[in-house]
Amino acid sequence: MTSKPIGVAVLGLGNVGSEVVRILTENAADFEARIGAPLAIRGIAVRRVDGDRGVPTELLTDDPAELVGRDDVDIVVEVLGGIDIPRKLVLSALEKGKSVITANKALLAEYTGELADAAEKSRADLYFEAAVAGAIPVVRPLMQSLAGDRVNKVAGIVNGTTNFILSAMDETGADYAETLAEAGRLGYAEADPTADVEGYDAASKAAILASIAFHTRVTAGDVYREGISKITADDLETAKSLDCTIKLLAICERIVTPKGKERISARVYPALVPLNHPLASVNGAFNAVVVEAEAAGRLMFYGQGAGGAPTASAVLGDLVMAARNKFYGGRGPLESKYAKLKVAPMGDILTRYYVSMQVADKPGVLATVAAEFSKRDVSISTVRQQGSGDGARLVVVTHLAADSALSETVASLEQLDVVVNVASVLRLEGTTV
Repeated sequence: MTSKPIGVAVLGLGNVGSEVVRILTENAADFEARIGAPLAIRGIAVRRVDGDRGVPTELLTDDPAELVGRDDVDIVVEVLGGIDIPRKLVLSALEKGKSVITANKALLAEYTGELADAAEKSRADLYFEAAVAGAIPVVRPLMQSLAGDRVNKVAGIVNGTTNFILSAMDETGADYAETLAEAGRLGYAEADPTADVEGYDAASKAAILASIAFHTRVTAGDVYREGISKITADDLETAKSLDCTIKLLAICERIVTPKGKERISARVYPALVPLNHPLASVNGAFNAVVVEAEAAGRLMFYGQGAGGAPTASAVLGDLVMAARNKFYGGRGPLESKYAKLKVAPMGDILTRYYVSMQVADKPGVLATVAAEFSKRDVSISTVRQQGSGDGARLVVVTHLAADSALSETVASLEQLDVVVNVASVLRLEGTTV
């Protein structure tokens, strides 16, 4: 006896949506065996119903709202991208009691609370493993596998475009603009790469990870953000001399303020990473996330962070879970927001700085520069100076200090007569001194 099919609506037929439909169709028997009932694609929403899409024409519709509202649809898979239209469609589905699977990190980072409330009210499932790090399973381990542990830190490389660019710059010595152009030619960078290279994409993912790890609602606007567009070939060369490389990191962690208050930090920026740190060897378009928990210790998740098939794998994993819940009458995990921790401002975070500056090549410059650090109780770890004609390049690496003090120091350096310009300012992560 064949069980009643579970109806699925797919919103979007781009790289991810096409792979979801292909894999569902080619492996229909396997999915039925895993779930206990067959999955039936009821329709696929596209912008225009024309041309050869590689799927039966009768499944295509340009009316996603009508598709979401159909009585024979039990689960909605949203892979459209964007925010406004997907938000309306996802809310509509959840309010009707339909399970939703989405890969839309921008939507989740902005409206996690609203979507979670709608899912809880209607007792519907909301799954989003594919929204962070593509095929890498990190959302479900944080929500379920580590539900009995206390997570203290989640840090990683969660944007493949920026990691490809930085890895290529490090390997070839090429500058940022040249490498970005090559990334575009190879399909790693969008025509408008702003969301990737300025850190917006990684910030959305950081907000999702922080929300899950620390049981607190965090939005993309709460995440401190810097991009990679100012990274130079000289920065990477200097990083090598310090036994480091440079990565765009998303960092979410618990901190305790000087007054003993527990807070959380969520931040994205390019940073020097020691070569002996596990994230230093993650190159190309790959992603990796390191989780530090009190009982489990350090866990690392590594793999393809983007692409049609890898992301579809995460979407389909969620689809199987949601379909099983529909068949057996269960529910997925609800949003956990009990902690309600405040997000600390960036100035309160303890960091280390790498500061590269052009200075006048004359006696007393180093003492003048060092005095600016000392005024704000910022201890210097190393100093490197290279002469260059009428000037010199000075590189200073600090010990841990409040980010506000470091920022004030850099601002004061820019006002010194002996400093021609502050060329680069980066943070150093992966050390404790």
